[in-house]
Amino acid sequence: MIYLDHAAATPLAESARRAMTPYLAEKFFNPSAAYLPAAELRREYEAAKERIAHVIGAKGADLVITSGATESINLAFSLVSSSAETLISAVEHPAVRANAQRGAKCQIVQVDANGRIDLADFQAKLNKNTQFVSVCLASSELGTVQPISDIARLIHAERQRRALAGEATPLYFHCDASQGLGLMEVKVARLGVDLLTINAAKIYGPKGVGALYVAHRVPLRPQVLGGGQEMGLRSGTENVPAVMAFAAAIEEAAKHVSSEQRRLRQLKQQLHQDLADLPNVRFLGHPKTQLPNYLVLSLPGFDAERLIFALEAQEVYLATGSACSANKGIKSPALEAIGLNDAEIAGSLRITLGKLNDSSNLAEAAKLIHAAVRAEQQRMQGQG
Repeated sequence: MIYLDHAAATPLAESARRAMTPYLAEKFFNPSAAYLPAAELRREYEAAKERIAHVIGAKGADLVITSGATESINLAFSLVSSSAETLISAVEHPAVRANAQRGAKCQIVQVDANGRIDLADFQAKLNKNTQFVSVCLASSELGTVQPISDIARLIHAERQRRALAGEATPLYFHCDASQGLGLMEVKVARLGVDLLTINAAKIYGPKGVGALYVAHRVPLRPQVLGGGQEMGLRSGTENVPAVMAFAAAIEEAAKHVSSEQRRLRQLKQQLHQDLADLPNVRFLGHPKTQLPNYLVLSLPGFDAERLIFALEAQEVYLATGSACSANKGIKSPALEAIGLNDAEIAGSLRITLGKLNDSSNLAEAAKLIHAAVRAEQQRMQGQG
């Protein structure tokens, strides 16, 4: 197997597996119970939250544990009323787009041909009625890293203007950091955000657990009601094993982020060179500000889904567009936003590298991709 879809899912790290194992059996207690073993478990759970928060420069009390990025995004958007105006980039995850469009008015900020947000367009669309802004740290389809701190400065200036003008309309800034976490340093103060979504499944932690960082005094509304866990914002018995694994995974990712960046950049450069002679290939995403594991390309005139099925038969696994868009049979809004035509979108492939890749299996992957493209080219010529 050659796995080239680490943006969709990552295997569980051994450190994360070891961390969660005791809590699946012998430490099975409900941390909300009153007796001593449960109270001890509560302390361990809160300590794990502190460890997760520390990596992003926050405190455990700032985190709401959720079932993953999608729930974290939905909780962040609890700030958005039906009359609110929202502002998002054109390359956001479907969860952000769907939530933003529930408000009275959703404005989409344009991006350049590499998928990087147009700051001039953002500034033009940020107005006195905007209440909520959501921009991803890195696009899940292109891997382009967004200038979050620059956006935060524009938002801060607008807040100051409102304060001086005596305007009471609140303004909150959310960032989905699911893809960037583990591949770059992520600190909430440096980013300047009020809310930050993170997800264990992208950093070799377990699926089904994530978190939302919430700055002090941001008035979220609970989406899951019940026993009042997670400061009343997310009721339900705590998923202790998953949180323990999350803590181990995020600490390991933070410890090795620089070395992993270097390794992935080298592998990406190798694969880029090996695929550069594919017919009419166009590489997508920002050449300088792109996550080190992303290699996104378009082969106009080819059907990317057919190529993926052919490669699957060779046990090479990669994606076309975003998994969310592809599964629904719709075109990717992000790829449309960067100006791709229908043929370019239909021929787009997303390769995302990770711990399961090395120089040897990427060299083999390149050969198999070339073979699949040649076979598809011959098939199309035969039909013609």
